[in-house]
Amino acid sequence: MQDNSIPYIAYESAIASSERHIKRLWIALIICIVMLFASNSVWLWAWMQYDYGYESVEIETEDGNANYIGNDGDITNGEN
Repeated sequence: MQDNSIPYIAYESAIASSERHIKRLWIALIICIVMLFASNSVWLWAWMQYDYGYESVEIETEDGNANYIGNDGDITNGEN
């Protein structure tokens, strides 16, 4: 029967390496989450810089050449 055990020093070294690796992964995850929120905040700020106010504009024409599409889909091109 063979003894498949490994020395304690090798096991301890592997565990220490694994703990360092997991710590780096946690730091990377936290940085990614912070950067995600920062990126979304910047995009929301940029989006809110535009003025989305709606104004009613009336245009009067002198020669009756204004296109209008009615509720039934008929196109009226100025006065009859």
